[in-house]
Amino acid sequence: MNYKLVIFDFDGTLADTYPWFLSLFEDLAKRYRLPVLGKTDLEKLRALDFSQIQKKYKIPLWKVVLIGSYLKKLMSIQIDKICLVSGMQTVIETLVEQNIKLAVVTSNAEKNVHRVLGPQNTAFFDFIESGVPFFGKKNTFQKILKKTGIAAHETLSIGDEVRDLKSAHEAQISFGAVTWGYTDLAILQSHSPDEVFDHPNQILEAVNPFLSSLRH
Repeated sequence: MNYKLVIFDFDGTLADTYPWFLSLFEDLAKRYRLPVLGKTDLEKLRALDFSQIQKKYKIPLWKVVLIGSYLKKLMSIQIDKICLVSGMQTVIETLVEQNIKLAVVTSNAEKNVHRVLGPQNTAFFDFIESGVPFFGKKNTFQKILKKTGIAAHETLSIGDEVRDLKSAHEAQISFGAVTWGYTDLAILQSHSPDEVFDHPNQILEAVNPFLSSLRH
C-alpha cells in the first residue's frame, strides 16, 4: 500500500518524551496524590491502555485534565530535555522528498511541537493540530482528510497508544503502532494495528517500499 498522507502522534512517537516522563513521575505523583510507583511498576503500566490505568488507580477525568495541562507547561520549561526519536529525522526528510504530506495530531501544546521539531521540520508539516481532546482524534483526522482531499485508505496514522489506534480505525485510517513509546507492543497488538514499527526506518517501507531502498 502506498500512502499519500502520514499523520504522526507527537509524544512517544515523533518526540522521545517517555524517558522525560519517567524522570518526573515521583514528583508528579506527590503533586496529584497518585500512587508512588517504582521504575519496575512504571514499566508494567506500559502493558495497560490508558483507560485501564485510569480505572486501576481510580484517577478521575478532571485530574487527568489537570495533569495533562501541568505536563504541557512543564515541558515548555524543560523543552531542552526533549528531542526527536533517533532515526526520525531521516524519515521526515525522506517522506518530504517523495511529496508525502505530513501532519501532527496531538494533545500537547503547539509551541512544544514547534520547538522540538525546529523551524525546518515544522515547515515540512502541512498540518500541526495541537490541543486535541485527550480522548478521540477521529474528528481531527477527518478534518485533515477533508482539507487535503486525500482518501482515508491512502492515509497512515502513526502512534503509540490504544486510544490513537481506536480513533484512526474509527476514521477508517490505517494505524501503525510504534514500540518505542508509552504502550507495550502486546497491548497494541491486541487491538490489531495495521503496521508495527520497531524502528523509524520501517515507516518508510510501509508508506512505500521504494522509499526504504533510498536509505540503504
